[in-house]
Amino acid sequence: MLYPKMTASRMVFSLDGVWDFRLLKEDKEETARPMPVPSAYNDIYPGRGFADHMGDMLYEREFAVTKDMMKGRVFLRFASAAHKARVWVNGSCLGSHKGGFLPFEFEVTDCLREGKNQIAVQVNNVVDHTTLPAGRVVSQNFPGMKEELHNLPNFDFYNYSGLLRPVCLYTVPDYFIRSIRVFGQMDGSFFWKVRTDGKGRVSVRVLDGGETVFEADGCEGKGQLSKVKLWEPAHPALYELEVTLHGENGETDTYGEVFGFRTVEIRDCRLYLNGKPLYLKGFGKHEDTPVRGRGFDLAYNVKDIALLKWMGANSFRTSHYPYCEEMLELCDREGILLIDEAPAVGLHTGFSATGLLGGTPCGTWSCLKTGEHHRQVLAELVERDANHPCVILWSVANEPASEEEGAKEYFEPLVSLVRELDEEKRPVTIVTYEGSSPESCRVAELCDILILNRYRGWYDTEGNLPGAAALLRDELERFHKRCPDKPIMLGEYGADTIAGFHDINSRIFSEEYQTEFLKAYGEVFDSLPYITGEHVWNFADFATAENIKRVGGNKKGVFTRDRTPKMAAHFLRQRWSRKEE
Repeated sequence: MLYPKMTASRMVFSLDGVWDFRLLKEDKEETARPMPVPSAYNDIYPGRGFADHMGDMLYEREFAVTKDMMKGRVFLRFASAAHKARVWVNGSCLGSHKGGFLPFEFEVTDCLREGKNQIAVQVNNVVDHTTLPAGRVVSQNFPGMKEELHNLPNFDFYNYSGLLRPVCLYTVPDYFIRSIRVFGQMDGSFFWKVRTDGKGRVSVRVLDGGETVFEADGCEGKGQLSKVKLWEPAHPALYELEVTLHGENGETDTYGEVFGFRTVEIRDCRLYLNGKPLYLKGFGKHEDTPVRGRGFDLAYNVKDIALLKWMGANSFRTSHYPYCEEMLELCDREGILLIDEAPAVGLHTGFSATGLLGGTPCGTWSCLKTGEHHRQVLAELVERDANHPCVILWSVANEPASEEEGAKEYFEPLVSLVRELDEEKRPVTIVTYEGSSPESCRVAELCDILILNRYRGWYDTEGNLPGAAALLRDELERFHKRCPDKPIMLGEYGADTIAGFHDINSRIFSEEYQTEFLKAYGEVFDSLPYITGEHVWNFADFATAENIKRVGGNKKGVFTRDRTPKMAAHFLRQRWSRKEE
């Protein structure tokens, strides 16, 4: 599925704006109210019952279609809808989609009419043992009260939902280009593969700043450039593969896909980019901003990349779901490296959000029914993001029950699927948590790189940073002994910090403690040659489910939610300016 953009043969029409919106409740009929699209619905209106509504909601709007728009074929595309959606146009049900962070579309050519048209989208926000991310539905009974159902997320971020990203119509000729796969290597070789709807001759050109440097015919092939500018953080050189379908019906369709020349590999227990050792410096992040929640926000995207570069960071993980396509395009352009993660968080029945949200063990891999959906989202993720040079690693899941019996059997086919789908063969990983020790982890051998989330000094050994550092070092050495050929990086480490709270003795929750915490971990990393990166948790404070250990959300950010720096941001800026690329 190609990103919708205007070309000589295609038109795009945004359906973003203010829609009519209703929560669907069994006990009453709600009056429609205005709702901005894209955005999460939760924080737009006051009221706990509104923000924490469980179940279905309905978006509706009118849109106009002209005669020129209907000359070819028309598609309706949603960049995301969290977490399930069913779509109608002019009363005709087009179908449904499951998964809240990846695009889906329907052809609407036959159900549109010239003039006014009506669209309705029913969105469901329930997370349970069949969804990604996972959650659970519980029944609560209190004396004298009606039984209530509550949806508890199995993850430590707020379950923002709705039409989170842009919605549009786009037109294509009757015969059109359906998908393009392209990637280049540091030696100047490149590969392309084109899939079309309708027969015809396919021609391709590689453009370097508008100048043609390669031409060929064919839906699939390999090429070679004698001199290439490599894509890397300091100089993210981009090329364009322009594809034209010369249809047998006399029509043409043209689309340009941006790509880069670069090689990612693991050898000598290190991660390499373009033949040079690579040390990842950056964060776990969230798509999370005031008012919009997890909703699409270009201004914050650009702001966040600017802050990353100001700090000397070169990377982040799309924790814990695929981010919007526009962010990946920005990272391509700005030279930011990504660990691209599937929305597979909460795959645990006895552990959720570091014990904050409860949960009763029942044998995770027999309780969860996510396997088929997990395959679906991984296929959609690789299809959407494989052309981006910024993507250097795939993450199949975050903090699953990887220590439990059945974990290897669950994940082995998923890791194999990613390797099969990605012709470039980028490294694949599963990010694990403290309960999955060097002795108990059942998925370490499946991974190309070990990415560990550790909170020694916060969720245990709190306040004792020398002890925390000793525990961390010991565990890293044990993992290295088990997997001596695999590089290791920290995918998460951090401490909740109240902005403006200071303490002369660096007590927990103070800005001083957060800084000392990061310093203690950094000293361990610097002493171990097989550590290939560090991602602090988190880039910025973010909203979470309500609980007594979260005061207005998770405060582990080195920036506040509105991107004001804490002391730790300045410390990391100094540290990362001294670290090798």
